[in-house]
Formats: sequence, structure tokens, C-alpha cells
Amino acid sequence: MSSFWSGWIILITLGNIFACYWLVRWTTKKRSGEAAMGEVTGHQWDGLQEYNNPLPRWWLWLFYGTLVFSLGYLVLFPGLGTFKGVLNWSSQGSQYGDEMEQAAQTYDPVFKKYAAMPIAQVAADEEAKGMGRRMFLSYCSQCHGSDAGGAKGFPNLADNDWLYGGAPEQIEQTILNGRQGVMPPHKDRVDEAGIDALANYVMSLSGREADAAKVAQGQQLFTANGCIACHGVDGKGNQALGAPNLTDNTWLYGSSAETIKETIANGRNGQMPAHADFLGTDKVHLLAAYVYGLSNPAGK
Repeated sequence: MSSFWSGWIILITLGNIFACYWLVRWTTKKRSGEAAMGEVTGHQWDGLQEYNNPLPRWWLWLFYGTLVFSLGYLVLFPGLGTFKGVLNWSSQGSQYGDEMEQAAQTYDPVFKKYAAMPIAQVAADEEAKGMGRRMFLSYCSQCHGSDAGGAKGFPNLADNDWLYGGAPEQIEQTILNGRQGVMPPHKDRVDEAGIDALANYVMSLSGREADAAKVAQGQQLFTANGCIACHGVDGKGNQALGAPNLTDNTWLYGSSAETIKETIANGRNGQMPAHADFLGTDKVHLLAAYVYGLSNPAGK
């Protein structure tokens, strides 16, 4: 912040405090032509008369007390431009830092204990499961739901259908580094009839009812337009690329014919944010164990 803006903030802040003081002092002074104390002012509404009575002393002193408190606060704590206050307190360096240090002393040994264990073993630990669930609710439920059942565009984590792989190490890498899924749009190189044919072919891959003539045309377009490069010749996808399996009945954006056509025509962009810098490797290890346990319950 420049010295000009710092000075401007100081001027506005202190000016408002002293303006409040002046306003109260001004309103308590008697002016010429004003009704005597205790007399009616002439204002009347709905049978109620307004009397010229002063504010209670206790209220005035309470108001003055708030002004004194505000000045004392601004001397001790930051609030006047770049002035940091005589206590040199900051939410980032003082309170936040102290709280994080205290939390680290308490919880870091616990996270390190689980970080040294295989993910599958951590997933079977009841204490770890409870910690992982609380972390999931804090950081993941906004997209995947509190039950991990997902929503449109956000995958279900409680089944065994995985875009990038459901092995413990793959789940951990997904959380650590994030994922960027891209389905390119095809509307500029395939006409509307071709998109309809492709949609029918995609529906037929999962055993759904489709127009036979359109399925045959769609199969040719599926190969000619490079769909096999990601989804494979058999349409079973490629976890290395995050390309979904089109032969099952798990649909990230919906399985209706219109939704499939929209996906083919306009493409899709999905992002799983990286959590490595935010949570650290030890916490991600525990979170990955919880997610792994959702689709691999004990004994299965």
C-alpha cells in the first residue's frame, strides 16, 4: 500500500471517530427557538407527542466509551493504513501462526504414523477412517457429496468405476496433483446427423436401445474421427488419459441421448484441483486411504 493510500485511510478512520464525537456534542447543545427541556416540540404522530428530553447520561457515557475503545484499539492493533499497532499483531503471523504451530505439535505425529503405513492398511483402521471422513467432509464433499456419491460432472467415489484408476497409489496421485479432463468438441468437424449417429453408437456400446442404421454409421465415425485414440477400439476407455469406459452404465454427465449428443458436440472440461501444497503429503495419504476404503470396504 502506498503512503498516499495509507494516509488517506488514516484520515478517514480518525475523521469518522471524531465526527461521531462532534455529532453527539452538537445534538446535546440547546439552540435558540428550541422548546425548553421537558416541553413538547410540536411534533405529533398518531396521538404521540415528542418531548424535548436529553439522552440518558448512561447512554452518552457508553457512547463516549466506545469512541475511547476504538482509539485504544487502533493504537494497539493494525487498522490505520500501514501502521501495525504497538503490539505488532497480525492474523497471519501471530494468531494463525501460533494456532498452526500448536496444531502441528498435536496432530503431525498422528499423520506421520499413518503416512508410514500402506494405504490399504490405513483404510482398515477405524481411527484413521474417522479422521479421513472429517477431512473428506471439509475438503471434498462440496463436489463429491457428503456420501461421496458424486453429482453431474463429479464422479462417484463409492463405486468401482475409475477414470484414472482406483489403485491406492493412483488415488493418492489424483488428490496430490489433481487431474485435468478434456473431451474435445466435435461440432466443427461432424454435422448434426453425424453427432446423432455417434450418440447412437455410444449408447449401443453399453447395451442400450439404438437405431441400427445410425449405429453402423456412428461406428465408422467413431474410428474416422479419432475417438478410438482415447476410448479405445472397443470403447472401454483409457485410465492413463482419464478417458471413460463407454461400455458400462456409469455416466459422468448423464446418459440421455440429448446429453450424450451435447457431450460429443460441445466437449467437456473437468478439473480435479491439486491438494499437495494445501494439505501436504501426509494428510493426502490419509485422505486417499479414506477414499480407497469407500469402494474397498474391509473384507472385500
